[in-house]
Amino acid sequence: MEAAAAAAAALPCPVWSAAFWRRLSGPEEQRALELASYVLAGCVALAALAGSGMRLPYGRYSAAFMGAGSLPARLAWLLQEAPSFLLPLLLVCRSEGAQLHRWPNRILLGLFLAHYAYRSFIFPFLIRGGKPTPIFTCVLAFAFCSLNGYLQGRSLSNYVEYPTNWLKDPRFILGIAGWLSGLLINIHSDHILINLRKPGETGYKIPTGGLFEYVTAANFFGEILEWSGFALACCTVESRVFAFSTCLVLTTRAHHHHQWYLQKFENYPRCRKILIPFVY
Repeated sequence: MEAAAAAAAALPCPVWSAAFWRRLSGPEEQRALELASYVLAGCVALAALAGSGMRLPYGRYSAAFMGAGSLPARLAWLLQEAPSFLLPLLLVCRSEGAQLHRWPNRILLGLFLAHYAYRSFIFPFLIRGGKPTPIFTCVLAFAFCSLNGYLQGRSLSNYVEYPTNWLKDPRFILGIAGWLSGLLINIHSDHILINLRKPGETGYKIPTGGLFEYVTAANFFGEILEWSGFALACCTVESRVFAFSTCLVLTTRAHHHHQWYLQKFENYPRCRKILIPFVY
């Protein structure tokens, strides 16, 4: 009987079992999460540097990259963004969540899940006439969202310990305000872009209203503000790397958008900045 029990204990635990997460968790995993975050930041930085002169092939820039196959825009958005919602949720359900009894951890993880619930399961079905997304672009986004979802979900649910007064800390308060402001700007800007097209239309128009009166990429500004606020409220390596990656990728994308609008529309407002009102 003892030999059988020892043999059973030596067997690999399935990833969905609580025993698997108990065996994996500990200081070693916490260090691994931070190391993985730095590796992710390095990969994003190298990709941004290599692609600084090339427009990332999705949306308006996808036409020239369809040789390897593509997916409908709605399906691509759903598939690539969903891991950022589903993986943290799975981690909470299948692991002990040692830190989830703390309100800061609950709130911050809830904010992350709220964003990706919108981005994964609401936004894709609001898209009108979106261009197909190349499969390899969707795969890259899926990989990033999977790793980032794991990093944010695992660190907040199991490892990050905040002071007892963290909810009153200026960093937490300002960070939450930044997150909420960014989310509202992002959603409002999405609404403006989506409603530029009437049902059945597929072309592009000059966006107006909201922060689009001041910048070309108001939606990107909102997302950068959102995750910068999240990083300030979290104060973790994982959240800072996420904010850094978001800023790097979307700043490059915003620059490409601005140049594209200037080339395509002769009447495009020359006074508009690229990303940050009155600054850049």
